[in-house]
Amino acid sequence: MSTVGKRKMGNLQHHILLRKEPEGGYTVTVPTLARARVTFGETVEEAIAMAREAVEVYLEDLREKGEEIPTGEGLLEYTLTVEAHA
Repeated sequence: MSTVGKRKMGNLQHHILLRKEPEGGYTVTVPTLARARVTFGETVEEAIAMAREAVEVYLEDLREKGEEIPTGEGLLEYTLTVEAHA
């Protein structure tokens, strides 16, 4: 019996990035996921709720297909500073 995509039910954590858009609202990206990667909300709270829903739907789809559930394991986060030229 394959264990690919199967794991003990529990909580998974995924980092999300929110970007305030000039026209209003917030775009959310989920760096660890391919298809549930981008969503949008008018407020921070709505954007987070939309991201949660997108991630849950995506992960359920992966489970149904027996595919591996991505995690942030091994993910390194770093802020790169570069000189801006005018």
